[in-house]
Amino acid sequence: MMELRPYQLEAIKAIQYEWNIGHDKTLLVLPTGTGKTVVFVKIVELETKDGGKALILAHRGELLDQAAAKLKMVSGLDSALEKAESSSVGSDLPVTVASVQTLSQEKRLLQFPRDYFKLIVVDEVHHSTSSTYQRILQHFNTALVLGVTATPDRADQKNLGQFFDSKAYEYTMAKAVKEGYLCPIKAQMIPLELDIHNVSMSNGDYAVGEVGSALEPYLNQIALEMVNYCKDRKTVVFLPLVKTSQKFCELLNVHGLRAAEVNGNSTDREKILKDFENGEYQVLCNSMLLTEGWDCPTVDCIVILRPTKVRSLYQQMVGRGMRLAPNKDDLLLLDFLWLTERHDLCKPSSLVSKDEEVAKRINKMIQDKESGVDLMDAEEVACKDIIQEREDSLARELEAMRKKKRQLVDPIQYAFSIEAEDLADYEPTFGWECGPATERQLDYLEKHGIYAESITNAGMASLIIEKLKNRQNEGLSTPKQIRFLERYGFLHVGMWAFEAASKMITRISNNNWFLPREIDAASYQP
Repeated sequence: MMELRPYQLEAIKAIQYEWNIGHDKTLLVLPTGTGKTVVFVKIVELETKDGGKALILAHRGELLDQAAAKLKMVSGLDSALEKAESSSVGSDLPVTVASVQTLSQEKRLLQFPRDYFKLIVVDEVHHSTSSTYQRILQHFNTALVLGVTATPDRADQKNLGQFFDSKAYEYTMAKAVKEGYLCPIKAQMIPLELDIHNVSMSNGDYAVGEVGSALEPYLNQIALEMVNYCKDRKTVVFLPLVKTSQKFCELLNVHGLRAAEVNGNSTDREKILKDFENGEYQVLCNSMLLTEGWDCPTVDCIVILRPTKVRSLYQQMVGRGMRLAPNKDDLLLLDFLWLTERHDLCKPSSLVSKDEEVAKRINKMIQDKESGVDLMDAEEVACKDIIQEREDSLARELEAMRKKKRQLVDPIQYAFSIEAEDLADYEPTFGWECGPATERQLDYLEKHGIYAESITNAGMASLIIEKLKNRQNEGLSTPKQIRFLERYGFLHVGMWAFEAASKMITRISNNNWFLPREIDAASYQP
């Protein structure tokens, strides 16, 4: 039996909870390298114990093979294959692993009753908004659906929110690094200016053909720089076009690095990948072939020469080097000065922060420090600076609010008081979150000291209520206590215990509602 990690157990419980409360289509977000396949295989095992059947969908053969192998290894379950000439119709096996391209064909779909599957798992779910996936999901419209992805990209989630009811669980890349399940990332800026001003957009991202042309004049310079950084590392390079990848591979070999190239038409692809894993090559070049379904834990350097504004794609590329391996201290992520008018180009900061201001500060640290920076450390420093600035702003806001008679706490003020960044930056994603808050939610919030008229949607109301309940269970200060004490100039009251806040209010009350002279509110800590 494979022992599951704590976050994997939490994810399984969260998924089952969502289904139990009627959210039949839910999402799981786990970074590359943290065992998302293990989690959904355990879910499949649990949901097929009663004789129900499960379907695992993927868009590439490697992902199908990976899912079938992991299913057998983790649970001992065999699976039927629905791909090309292989069909699972009439199979007694509890699980079908299916190619989307095959199963979405009307002739194949109609062979299955609509209630044939109890559960559908969609791997790499950010692809599922396409018509082929939707045709399958709409046919099996009574099944529970689990969408799995490594990428919590906000744009992806907004698209997925049209088809899914909720996000059951998300484990961030930053948390995985901090808890020792992924290796640290060292971001290194190479002072080489790559001009992509004239590259246009296609299907929501930089046009790969134009990127390839724009990149051509710089390939030799990049190869020379890589000799300095990559000679002692196992490196994967992502490029926009096969021809660009092949040319760059040749240049690396000319400059003394043992490099190989793989693409969709490589007849010896498996041998090249195996030789790379075994150390025959130092560098592996590819044109976006290795973003999904390939694992080589010893990779400790990633070079992205395919600029993108799609965060999910960027994270997949970097994720190829984040797995733990013996004698591997960190992942070196080489970044370049991409010259572009666009402000949404993915940078190393995109991996650890959704906050635009935090990301800007991390990027500046990377550019300013010649030896590179640890991304987690940079994010921590940037967040501390911004929290301090927000606290200063909050102090000014509190000064103005002292003149107000309102006894309730504004939701955003409450978010800052309890240092809840997820609440301060909250944006609704799913359909139910976007709707107005219910009367029951608003009544609960007002009763517990929150100014409910500022609540713009049901999702924010739900998040605040969850925090109120959790804080009550943890014995932390209430919104009314926070509002009262902050009016007297106390700071960080949101982090006080309920009892500490209660005692201070009693002291002020006993002093005729004046702050006792021996107390300096601005520096006071309970």
